[in-house]
Amino acid sequence: MCGLAGFLMAGHGIEGQLAQYWLRHMADAIVHRGPDSEGYWTDESAGIGLAHRRLAIVDLTLAGQQPMASASGRYVVAFNGEIYNHRHLRDSLQGGGALGAPWRGHSDTETLLAGFDIWGIETTLRRSVGMFALAVWDCVERVLMLACDRLGEKPLYYGWQKQGRQAVFLFGSELSALRRHPFFSADVNRDALALYLRHNCIGGEQSIYRGIRKLAPGSLLTVSSVAPEPMVKTWWSGPSAVEQGVAHSFSGSPDEAVDALESLLRDTIAQQMIADVPLGAFLSGGIDSSTVVALMQAQSSRPVRTFSIGFHEEGYNEAEHAKAVAKHLGTDHTELYVTPEQALAVIPKLPTIYSEPFSDSSQIPTYLVSQLARQHVTVSLSGDGGDELFCGYSRYQMTARLWGKISRLPRSVRQLAAGLIAAVPSGALDRLGAFLPMSHVGDKLHKGAALLDSRTVADLYRGMVSHWTDPENVVLGATEPVTLLTGATPTLNGLNDVERMMALDMMSYLPDDILVKLDRAAMGVSLETRVPFLDHRVVEFAWSLPFEYKLRNGVTKWPLRQVLYRYVPRELIERPKMGFGVPIDSWLRGPLRDWCETLLDESRLRQEGFFNPEPIRKKWAEHISGKRNWQYHLWDVLMFQAWLETQGQ
Repeated sequence: MCGLAGFLMAGHGIEGQLAQYWLRHMADAIVHRGPDSEGYWTDESAGIGLAHRRLAIVDLTLAGQQPMASASGRYVVAFNGEIYNHRHLRDSLQGGGALGAPWRGHSDTETLLAGFDIWGIETTLRRSVGMFALAVWDCVERVLMLACDRLGEKPLYYGWQKQGRQAVFLFGSELSALRRHPFFSADVNRDALALYLRHNCIGGEQSIYRGIRKLAPGSLLTVSSVAPEPMVKTWWSGPSAVEQGVAHSFSGSPDEAVDALESLLRDTIAQQMIADVPLGAFLSGGIDSSTVVALMQAQSSRPVRTFSIGFHEEGYNEAEHAKAVAKHLGTDHTELYVTPEQALAVIPKLPTIYSEPFSDSSQIPTYLVSQLARQHVTVSLSGDGGDELFCGYSRYQMTARLWGKISRLPRSVRQLAAGLIAAVPSGALDRLGAFLPMSHVGDKLHKGAALLDSRTVADLYRGMVSHWTDPENVVLGATEPVTLLTGATPTLNGLNDVERMMALDMMSYLPDDILVKLDRAAMGVSLETRVPFLDHRVVEFAWSLPFEYKLRNGVTKWPLRQVLYRYVPRELIERPKMGFGVPIDSWLRGPLRDWCETLLDESRLRQEGFFNPEPIRKKWAEHISGKRNWQYHLWDVLMFQAWLETQGQ
């Protein structure tokens, strides 16, 4: 796991010392992604420069240093990620090495380059199993290529800046690297800001800066000084994988599906346990992380290192469940109970860690558990992705059931009901929690009331996963971009309503939120994370399973549960799903109140000119009075405001 950055000048070369200075400056911004070593490569006449920061995981010797040239000399790569099947790829390459040359070391980077020489870039990507973002310069064609993995585990930003003789194409693992280039224009993208307020992250190919985009999952970009318009093609398609899986459904019995899933996961996890450095896993005690750890321990000759954090606040602590699972499996378990002071101390770091506005509040515990793990290991496996693939989120069934009921009522009746619910303070509605099997009843009823005006099930689901439902009225001068949940929705033939929600989450919420949160938090402490459920073979197999296997007799993630129960007693697992969160709502009213007042000051908001202060100040007043819980809406604004403060640094 590493970090990369670079530039391509438009139509002219660059003096060597200047190129080196720019590259070092860009790479210094992402030293946390690769603290072990640094490397630079330039072709002065072509105006191209590549920078690399290395976190050494496989082949710790100098033979793994980057940027690295292929045996033929045609390709030079800066690579971030891991190719889990690279040993198999080496066996498939003739002559022991590319073009008959001996292997210099045993890194997966060298394997990739040999594949580029023999098979070409796109074929090599298709044959690779892994997570990655990479930049490749073709010294023969004088073309730059950027590529990223199938599910979007590793980030890559790019875009042209300036014009004329100063025009430069910038790229890098994080926006902070691009910002270090002297020609970078830090113009805030107000449209992306509106999208951020809706979903607490900047999704799709947008970034917070105008002119800078994110490379979409499964994409290959080509650009040159001769053809400066980036050409992007898809080498692996999420919608196609979903549709093909549904169209060619698994024909075996439910028990055979469980057997096949266990075998596939064991193989995937065995590949992802290969490393030349200490390795462990996050363990929350839930289904997904427990399954990953169980299959790790079943294939390990020594106790697997596992890590969890706990909170003393009721409703936010899973550490006791993780400890019970760890004890049963016999892992070497480390847990840390976090005080509010420790958690609050993370908040000032967040704008720098994420390098653009990001406000999924579980970013705080994710950073803390990554920090804990990094004290003992360099690589940690994670259970992310299981909910999207195996129907784990309660909102899937909730949305389908709610639409089935409200769609029968006239909209006028629904609007009246919504008004009545919204008029009751959330604190009063919370008292219903004594009679209902759920927490935060008031918040959920208020959000449900806001959804009663939905016209379609797709509209209802978009509202379900939205924070601010009217961001264009909050962000001045913004037009909310089209997304996969609106006009850019793929066809997704053959899916039912719940499957469509799962598919859209896999293609949006997963790469835009979950994987961003995981990558930036872990790389912020120089920890590599690996996500076995996002091996594309697991993804494609999961989509081939009949829906009734995933949601079976009302039980979510049924095949995954059956695999886990072969290793862990179900009584250690069966409990209501708990989010990985922190009590932001009470913190905003308590220890963070002065900080909030400063960032949400009405005159400050007006002077900065990004937000309409009225709706923000109204929500802030309702929140501190206890009338409503607007923690997520306010956290969105606060994280942007905190990020904005860093822009002058």
